[in-house]
Amino acid sequence: MFAVLKTGGKQYKVQSGDVLRVERLAADAGETIQFNEILMLGGDAPVVGAPMVDGAAVQAEVIDQIKGKKVINFVKRRRKHSSKRTVGHRQKLTLLRITDILASGGDKTGVKAAIGTGSVSGFAAKTADEKKPAAKKAAAPKAAAAPAAAGDDLTQITGVGPAAAKKLVAAGINTFADLAKVDVDSFDAVKVKPEWVAQAADLSK
Repeated sequence: MFAVLKTGGKQYKVQSGDVLRVERLAADAGETIQFNEILMLGGDAPVVGAPMVDGAAVQAEVIDQIKGKKVINFVKRRRKHSSKRTVGHRQKLTLLRITDILASGGDKTGVKAAIGTGSVSGFAAKTADEKKPAAKKAAAPKAAAAPAAAGDDLTQITGVGPAAAKKLVAAGINTFADLAKVDVDSFDAVKVKPEWVAQAADLSK
């Protein structure tokens, strides 16, 4: 007796004792799982599903979770020297041994259903956790920055932008009063305009 089952978007013809590689299933090695999507049962009295055979099932033992052979995908666009890409891929697979084919009563066995890993969030999360690197040590908290020196907002002066204000503060000009005392001809930290000095004198009053 044989059966045609569906899993991972593919169809497989199996008999009891067959060893099969299918798309990765949410199961651990040693578990028994059951395929409930049976398209056909073959033998002395073949049964074809419409689309599935009611009550039919195929049970299998998970041997191992493996990866297929590495496949290299190379893409290059002609006359585009900088446009090329090489990607390697190894498909995740589950290695199974078929143990039993049930023509009926498959919906009453209570055996865990064979489900792809993409449909089971818990299994996917477990797989992701296994791949996570060890957590890095928490960095020591940085020392709090020293509070800025009190001063006036020099950008209130027409023509003084954030960059110029920063240079003025770096040169020790923190207030309008400081700027009002600047000698335009001798001050070289930043090019100070006479109107800045005049505005600063008015604002400092």
